[in-house]
Amino acid sequence: MKAFLLAAGHGTRLRPHTDETPKCLLPIRGVPMLEIWLALCRRYGIHDVLVNTHAHAAAVKEFVAQWTDGVRVTVVEEPELQGSAGTLLANRSWVHGEDKFWVFYADVLTNTNLATMLAFHQAKTAATLGLYSVLDPQRCGIATLDGSGTIVDFVEKPATPSGNLAFAGLLLATQQLLDEIPQKRGADVGFDVLPRLRGRMRGYSIKDFVLDIGTLENYDFAQKVWPGIDMRDPG
Repeated sequence: MKAFLLAAGHGTRLRPHTDETPKCLLPIRGVPMLEIWLALCRRYGIHDVLVNTHAHAAAVKEFVAQWTDGVRVTVVEEPELQGSAGTLLANRSWVHGEDKFWVFYADVLTNTNLATMLAFHQAKTAATLGLYSVLDPQRCGIATLDGSGTIVDFVEKPATPSGNLAFAGLLLATQQLLDEIPQKRGADVGFDVLPRLRGRMRGYSIKDFVLDIGTLENYDFAQKVWPGIDMRDPG
């Protein structure tokens, strides 16, 4: 399988750490985030990863040039940020012919069992979103599920949240999702695409470790609590 790893953000909330280092190369207990993601991909049979980059792009390219551990990595530099959905649309040809593919946000730290999430996905579903409970739903994309696990509503950063099940920055996408991306500058997955897919997405509840490290507080917290990836055969 293939995976997009969205890594082009400036990381302004993580300054001064990101003044000289791209967010995706910030270390968690000494291991760069990008290396953690590639290790997770390798463990679950994802052999091709496309990483988009913007700030400190040369450092990302240098890291990837030295990476030889079982995952083929393509780096796409964006001179201007295209937005999370804009990146997917601009690189649609990379997943031509793929019935499904992963989309990961590089500033999410997780050891999620991707095999279980893949098994949960249904063939006719446009996307399966990884979801987890949060304490601050106003800052997240919030999904509402029916009794069958179908996402019947999705609102990015709602003023009045309907619940606390948030998009975790991991999704299993299909060509249907790409068809819904609007032709606009800076198109965003949460604001511009997922609300269009109400009734055509499923929500997968993540029971494993997941943490958005987009803030200094969470980044520091990750250094204390990150359990690492179980590299045993997932079976």
